[in-house]
Amino acid sequence: MNRHRGAKRSALGFALVLAAMPLAWAGPPFMTDDPEPIEYHHSEAYVFSTYDKGPDGGKEIAMPAFEFNTGPAPDWHLHIIVPFLDLRPGDGSHEYGLGDMELGFKYRFVHETDSRPQIGIFPLLDLPTGDSDVGLGNGRAWGTFPLWIQKSWGPWTTYGGGGRTFNSAPGMKDYNFAGWLLQRSITDSLILGGEVFHQGAPSEDSQPSTFLNVGGFYNDLEPCGGCSLLFRVGGSIAGEIHHEGYVGLYWTWGPKEKQ
Repeated sequence: MNRHRGAKRSALGFALVLAAMPLAWAGPPFMTDDPEPIEYHHSEAYVFSTYDKGPDGGKEIAMPAFEFNTGPAPDWHLHIIVPFLDLRPGDGSHEYGLGDMELGFKYRFVHETDSRPQIGIFPLLDLPTGDSDVGLGNGRAWGTFPLWIQKSWGPWTTYGGGGRTFNSAPGMKDYNFAGWLLQRSITDSLILGGEVFHQGAPSEDSQPSTFLNVGGFYNDLEPCGGCSLLFRVGGSIAGEIHHEGYVGLYWTWGPKEKQ
């Protein structure tokens, strides 16, 4: 997700602009999300890391970061992310600590049929739990309101949408974003996909950016008790130069279906 500030590309300003990019948290492992909540009375957890190398050569690494979602009602799930950020601006300085925590809920209000996609919303609120004085947080709460659409046929699934981020922190801006993804089940365990994602300038001294990413999932890994491996690599193809990636492990659990 994001935080920021700064009028110059100083170490702190760079770290804040990096944090403003929505590279860390979206629809794991991609930046584009989907409208499908987890199943009723089920839960899921991710342990993941993200990497972003920005236009000045500085790096932001989320390591580790934790995501948890749970489904308290049909078509709903509740969401939280707790990230620890490793900021390494191009001047050689280094900051590490808790970033801004993210809360949200996903609600699907249209179900998919043979002729109709499923549609849902996923509002998010980031709390200023990170230290904004050293670039680990935004300094103020900020929010995102997206609408997502998904349709599947055979081994193919496509989803996407967009929305707007609202951020009133000093030096920051409200901006629009949109993305679309296409993925395919290659085997029973392997799913691969690619996305295009665009966002407006998140801060006063940044530019709009368009990203092209590829990634996927490998399911039923025995060494981690049947977890899934999630991965993504890519970067910007227009606007500010960013090279970024995601790797994580995913578990899900819930009541077993009655025979």
